[in-house]
Amino acid sequence: MAQIHLEVVTPSGPIISDEVDIVTAPGYGGEFGVLANHAPFLSTIKIGTLSFKKDKQTKHLMVSGGFSEVSNNKITFLVESAEYGQDIDVDRAMRAKERAEKRLAQAVQQAEKINRARAEAALQRALARMRTAERARQ
Repeated sequence: MAQIHLEVVTPSGPIISDEVDIVTAPGYGGEFGVLANHAPFLSTIKIGTLSFKKDKQTKHLMVSGGFSEVSNNKITFLVESAEYGQDIDVDRAMRAKERAEKRLAQAVQQAEKINRARAEAALQRALARMRTAERARQ
């Protein structure tokens, strides 16, 4: 099976650079998949799970917003953060979810738009971490 080169890069540095069989990612327009020799393509990336398959093994990364580009049989993701599902501390993610829910409730009561947006983003990251960790453990 033909492969595509996958690169995931964060401000901290590269997370992966490898040949893979397929990549699925959370685009703002919906989840999309990319195989080898895909047509050139640009997309924004939202908080969620990026999955890729190599040698019949699927791996999952939690990614926080960014961009992706497909060109010349290579897909590159420039994201704010990324972590492998098996490395996610689920208890920590649960605590972050609970904190975000409390902050969100307070922001709604006080009509604070900035704190509400920050709390919603924190909640989305915590939920994505939990979903990605669950997928990685299956």
